[in-house]
Amino acid sequence: MPMQLRFFLFFTGLLTALTVFADDTANVAANTAQLMRIGYLEQTTDARYSTRHTEEQLQFQPWGRPYAGAVVAVKDSRFPLQAINIRLVLEKASGSDIEELMTALNQQYDTGIRFFLLDLPSDTLAQLGQRTKDKNILLFNISALNMNLRNEDCQAHVLHIAPSWEMLTDALAQYLISRKWRNILELKGTNPDDLQLHDAFTRSAKRFGLKIVEVRDYMLGRDPRDREQNNVALLTSNVDYDALFIADGTGDFARSVPYQTQTPRLVVGAAGLVPNWWHWSWERNGAPQVNGRFLKEAQRHGTGYDWSAWISIKIIAEAVLRKTTTDFVTLRDYIRGDEIMIDSVKGGRSSFRKWNNQLRQAIFLTADNWVVTTAPLSGFMHPTNNLDMLGFDEKENRCHF
Repeated sequence: MPMQLRFFLFFTGLLTALTVFADDTANVAANTAQLMRIGYLEQTTDARYSTRHTEEQLQFQPWGRPYAGAVVAVKDSRFPLQAINIRLVLEKASGSDIEELMTALNQQYDTGIRFFLLDLPSDTLAQLGQRTKDKNILLFNISALNMNLRNEDCQAHVLHIAPSWEMLTDALAQYLISRKWRNILELKGTNPDDLQLHDAFTRSAKRFGLKIVEVRDYMLGRDPRDREQNNVALLTSNVDYDALFIADGTGDFARSVPYQTQTPRLVVGAAGLVPNWWHWSWERNGAPQVNGRFLKEAQRHGTGYDWSAWISIKIIAEAVLRKTTTDFVTLRDYIRGDEIMIDSVKGGRSSFRKWNNQLRQAIFLTADNWVVTTAPLSGFMHPTNNLDMLGFDEKENRCHF
């Protein structure tokens, strides 16, 4: 046998042996590692996940269940946590209403789970937070945007990973005022999310110096008898403005607005230039790798909801790694403290606001398949943390734990 062939066979065999040894070592480590179990609760009757909504991929709406984001983060955490012989395990449960969800949570709590990711509508989350306030647990809100959860209905054990509507509209208002597009026409819907978005933008406009020249109610549908409220050209006629804001929390009406206005104007809000807390086209800070892993796992692009699930697990993993323990109190205090370093893969360091448990984070301003810019924009300064230029600042706080 030629010397070169013998060397090749020896080298190939050595590589195979090393690979098998590494796999065996990893399997042994996985089998002997201390397990830290994390709960994940979702509501089966959540209207946001109707087939029609997820297939249409509407703005401000999830494009699928964000559980896949948590799965990716658990896989990401395996290698660094292997060094301290700890492994994270997700346990998903669901319920159709608050009673079934409480039963599921209590069952997981009785088995020792203390950290829970919650993918719930705002009203359900408010009830669950109230009913678990005496439990020694930490709940991560990954998908509810309503501000009442961070104000009057806040709970000390509920951390808000998803931003509030106000954080999104503050980012948009900063951009509009920076471009000197000050006069805004608003089209407003009538469902609860539309009204939340309207209230948030009204506050943001006042905060940053925009003028809402008029608010006009729209009506979803094509009934010709309602054309003055469902025809975009008529809705945007006989008024002068710089930009058109669409207060449409579900995105159904907004998607038909661009290129239909009476005069050529920028469309913002739920269509056109859209504020979002994640976007699949972000190309900095390690985001392409995260997006690639999520795409492989879920077979679709990720949204802010998916990022919320991903970063929640990363926060828990970071705490476990830094404190080298699974003790709940130690981890809880670290997560809520000033010491934690949260890499949001959006640039800068994230942390939780002491006054309402909201995660500080950058907000993207997006247009179709790219990120136009990131807020807070340059020039919008805060005395202590520029990320607090997005959403309710401490002086506006109405949360009292």
